[in-house]
Amino acid sequence: MAVKLPLPDPAALHSVPGVRLGTARAGIRKADRTDLLVVELAQGTQAAGLFTRNRFCAAPVLVCKEHLARRTDIRALVVNTGNANAGTGARGLEDARATCAALARLQGIAPEQVLPFSTGVIMEPLPLGRLLAGLPAAVAGLRHDNWLSAAQAIMTTDTQPKAASRRVTIGGRQIAITGIAKGAGMIRPDMATMLSFVATDAPIAPALLRAALDHAAARSFNAITVDGDTSTNDSFILVATGAAGGEPIARPDSEAFLALRAALTEVSVALAQAIVRDAEGATKFITVQVEGGRDDAECRKVAYAIAHSPLVKTAFFASDPNLGRILAAIGYAGIDDLDVSGIELYLDDVKVASGGGRDPAYREEDGQRVMRQAEITVRVALNRGHAAATVWTCDLSHDYVKINAEYRT
Repeated sequence: MAVKLPLPDPAALHSVPGVRLGTARAGIRKADRTDLLVVELAQGTQAAGLFTRNRFCAAPVLVCKEHLARRTDIRALVVNTGNANAGTGARGLEDARATCAALARLQGIAPEQVLPFSTGVIMEPLPLGRLLAGLPAAVAGLRHDNWLSAAQAIMTTDTQPKAASRRVTIGGRQIAITGIAKGAGMIRPDMATMLSFVATDAPIAPALLRAALDHAAARSFNAITVDGDTSTNDSFILVATGAAGGEPIARPDSEAFLALRAALTEVSVALAQAIVRDAEGATKFITVQVEGGRDDAECRKVAYAIAHSPLVKTAFFASDPNLGRILAAIGYAGIDDLDVSGIELYLDDVKVASGGGRDPAYREEDGQRVMRQAEITVRVALNRGHAAATVWTCDLSHDYVKINAEYRT
């Protein structure tokens, strides 16, 4: 059960002019579930992508990079679940390219204008025949208002679909932004998350689209962790159809670009937080705020040391204020000249540590009160500068172990 995460309201997911989505049951891994998504993009759509830094990246990631290097006028996305097509060698690349070619024939476009994505079990051959057989049904079902079905089609161990949408007025034009994401485990993005697709009808220059993508990812998908594992398939794609009309946004210092970037980041943060709230076995949603650092990098080091620690995460699951574990994580984060006597640690409104140890006013019952909550903020003041960073994570439960122990059974 996700932590305080409402189900997406289909009526609140705005259609993005120039985008149609269709799904199908291809039987990639299970016969009774929707596991194939096709996204059709209007002519003139621009795309930008960020991908995993895992050196064992999946075949579709490699093909996506190849296609985006050749052209940014992408016309279609194709996503399958149940099989990651990762660790599959030369055959995996052939299968990813064959998928693009098949969809291109159906759509009357070039194979390089198709971006493929896969998620699921690693090191098993992609059942290409089933995937290709499912494409015509997905294409036949293309609709502008199919965002919720699309979010459901890309789920694996997710317990519910993840989608977010906004409408903003920029330069007198009403702009739509809608996105979906999937991910619940194997989450420590090293660029983005497992899979996320965000679309807008704003007209924007390709270079600024990439800049908006980088900005949004740094503040959303690159600020979450579930278990510290970077997936082989992480992909974050941002597309802009330009269907809202008017002159393209072309200046990075313009009010129009800053407003669009802020709205895109807002949607991305909502999707990233949804992944953590729906993390495998999660019962707590935890915000880790580190402030007073010398730079962003050292603040992130401390935040991730806390967020990755199995000892910290299991203490949260048990609602046990064993908060020395947080101090230990701060201490091994990798800041060699850290003066621990200047650090302050808070759980929500409760000051836990100061002066190198337990704060004189701290009481165990206050820590217990906060630890029982479903949503908790850990705040660390390093008091050595003005930088800050925020990371979102969850607890580590019995169910996480069970889900991953039985993932292939």
